[in-house]
Amino acid sequence: MAGTPLARPTDAPPTAHRPGDEVATSPPATAATAVDDFLPDSDLPRHVAIIMDGNRRWARQQGLAELDGHAAGVEAIRNLLRHAVKRRVPVVTVYAFSRENWARSDDEVRGLFALLEQAIRSETAELKEQGVRIRLLGRLDELPDDTRESIGEALAETAGGDRLLLNVAFNYAGRTELVDAVRRIVAGGATAEEIDEETIAGALYTAGMPDPDLVIRTGGEQRLSNFLIWQAAYAELYTTEVLWPDFGADAFDAALLEFASRTRRFGR
Repeated sequence: MAGTPLARPTDAPPTAHRPGDEVATSPPATAATAVDDFLPDSDLPRHVAIIMDGNRRWARQQGLAELDGHAAGVEAIRNLLRHAVKRRVPVVTVYAFSRENWARSDDEVRGLFALLEQAIRSETAELKEQGVRIRLLGRLDELPDDTRESIGEALAETAGGDRLLLNVAFNYAGRTELVDAVRRIVAGGATAEEIDEETIAGALYTAGMPDPDLVIRTGGEQRLSNFLIWQAAYAELYTTEVLWPDFGADAFDAALLEFASRTRRFGR
C-alpha cells in the first residue's frame, strides 16, 4: 500500500543539486589518454579549486629559505595556468594567502605580499595574452596600499580574458566570506523569510561563478582549511603528497583523470 507522500522542504533540493549539474562520467582514463585525446569537455570540472600546500616544506628539503619556497610556488602557478588553459578548464581558484596567515612572522607576511605584487606585475601581460582574467577573493581593504594598487591594475588589464577565470584567494577565509555575505544581505534589507541558499550564494565573493567541482590539496594534508567552505559542499576532494612547487602538468592531469573516473550522485 502506498504511503502518504512525503512533505518535502520547499527550498529543496539546494542549488548544489540542480538538475543538469551531474557530471557524466566515463571509464577511468589511461595514461595514453592524457597524451593523445585527453578528456571530453563533459568529463572536465568547470571549476578547479586548489589549496597550494607545501612551499615551506619544499624549501626546507632543498636547503633554501622559506621565502624561496613561496617563490617556487608562484612559478608553479604560472605553469599550471598554461596547462589549465590547454585543458580547457574554465575556472581555477588558488588559495594564496589565508587570513590565518597573518599569524606568521612579519618578514614572511611582507615577503608574501611582495611576491604577490611582483608576480602580478610580471605576469599580467602573459595572462592577458593567454586569455586569463584575474579576480581577487578576500578582504582586499586590509591589504597594503601598493599591493591593492598592483591588484587593481591587473584586474583592469585582464578584464577581457575569456579563456580562463583565475580567482586568487588572498587575505581570504571561508568563515569571513560568510560573515561578509550576511552583512551584505542584512544591509540590503532582506527579511528572514526572503533568505535562502540562492540569496547567500549571490552575496558571496564567488557570486555568479559555478561552484568548484574539484578541490585539489597538495602536500599530503586532507582538510579544507577554511577554503570555500560553502561552495565546496559537493566538490570532489583530491589530495596528493606532492608538494606544491613540484605540482606540474602531469600531476594536474592525474587529478583531472581521477575526477572523471568518479560518479557524482549529489545525495541521490
